[in-house]
Amino acid sequence: MTSARQVFDIPLVPVAGARFQPTGFPDIGAALFKRPRRDGDKVHFVDALLVESAQSMANRLEGVGWDTGRQQPVDALAGLPYVRVVADDGRYLTSSRTEAHRLASAFVKDSSLNGTKMTDVIRERLGLRDDTPIASRDIAAAVFALDPLCLLHGVFFAESAKVWPGQPRIPRAVTGFIEAVDVHPAHSGGVKKDLVRHSLDDNSGGTREGYGTIPFHRTEWAAAQITASFVIDLAQLASYGLPAPATELLTTLARWEIRTLLDRGLRLRTACDLAVEDGVTVQDRTGTALPGADELAEKLADRIAGCSDLLGPGAAIEVRWDGGQSKRGRRAGTGAKGS
Repeated sequence: MTSARQVFDIPLVPVAGARFQPTGFPDIGAALFKRPRRDGDKVHFVDALLVESAQSMANRLEGVGWDTGRQQPVDALAGLPYVRVVADDGRYLTSSRTEAHRLASAFVKDSSLNGTKMTDVIRERLGLRDDTPIASRDIAAAVFALDPLCLLHGVFFAESAKVWPGQPRIPRAVTGFIEAVDVHPAHSGGVKKDLVRHSLDDNSGGTREGYGTIPFHRTEWAAAQITASFVIDLAQLASYGLPAPATELLTTLARWEIRTLLDRGLRLRTACDLAVEDGVTVQDRTGTALPGADELAEKLADRIAGCSDLLGPGAAIEVRWDGGQSKRGRRAGTGAKGS
């Protein structure tokens, strides 16, 4: 570990067999690339594959902190604030922990806190003003009190400058991805059988409707090496200018997310189930071992308790979604007041 980054490179293997299914992208498919490999003084390139992207791994890291059964944070994150969006009747809708844009989500923006629009609440808490430079450290402190996980996984207040002057952006501070090196395709296929309808015509419905016997092909991959990489940007966390206990909280939270994700196993897709290679100690590039999830959870509880003055009540900030009525009203020209 350096003073600027903590980097983990963790060897993975398929749980069963040797094949795995990588992530795919529209119009691209599997993300193949050439990776340099050094042999003595010579460098040659081998086929490599992006198994899981940074954006997907960010979702998975955040996901270990959310209990989907109860629709609330897991116990280890108790005491950390977040924005919880509910309907008029109090039904849970979504939250800053589960929305793609976190605090800048449309559902958060189009909600109200005690009758005040959240765009106004956020603008005021972040201290955003026209003709005023962005105070990055004040913004970090304000975001920390709204949802600290946004300081780990990023948030971009991209609404118009009239809504959020300066449109502040906090980049991702913890990054993860999975790559495979020296890869080879494994082609296979199958058939979907129709035991009832033996002939098709335009009147009876065809394969588009799901009738008929349909052959298909699939491509999986095998690799000489699969590696999960994680980078915690310690310099970025320090740049927030938060008190030491708050910076330690964020660092511990990042490590807890990584450890918990690895411990749960990486069943990324139906045909992609990966685990840490047997006998491997999860450690960073300097050889510093990553503590167990239980130990990190205990440290996290201590850090949260030590930041009570910065976190406020540490409970969910419950806001009510207005169904986007205000925006629809502005577009329809009803004279609804803008944010």
